[in-house]
Amino acid sequence: MYYIDMPFRYRLQKILEFRIRKKEEQEAVVQKAQQAVHQAEMDIEQNNDEIKQTIMAKKMADYRMMEYYDKYLHHLWDKAEELEKKRQELQEILDQEMEKLVKCEQEVKVLENHKEKKREQYIAEEKAAELKMFSELGVQRHFLRSREQAIEEEALEEMYNNYQDEQ
Repeated sequence: MYYIDMPFRYRLQKILEFRIRKKEEQEAVVQKAQQAVHQAEMDIEQNNDEIKQTIMAKKMADYRMMEYYDKYLHHLWDKAEELEKKRQELQEILDQEMEKLVKCEQEVKVLENHKEKKREQYIAEEKAAELKMFSELGVQRHFLRSREQAIEEEALEEMYNNYQDEQ
């Protein structure tokens, strides 16, 4: 009886690899969404700086230019509202993509846990088969020793009987 050591093969490996790729793709989507939110925040900050500069310039400007400064400030405030709406929309998209990423990570984790349990089960089965094989070898050795011992005893008994017959 020959013992064949088969390597562990996970039957759902392709599904696990697919889910890992899907998770990595989702991580890239999340990263792009984070960059978009960051860019929107930078745009808001830049607009706020421009508002501050315009207010400072208005304080030092000629009174005849006040109407133009006011119109420009109203334009910047409207732009600030639009930028904030855009940032909120991008933040909502980021939150949705993060939820998808968490779901992908959970799906991968479930399969990785399943794979690990199957690996442990496989190792236990391999150990049991190995112990059974060694047990069978031990039984065979014991049987052979018993048989050899019985043959030796028969030979000794026959020699003893031959010795008894000669005397």
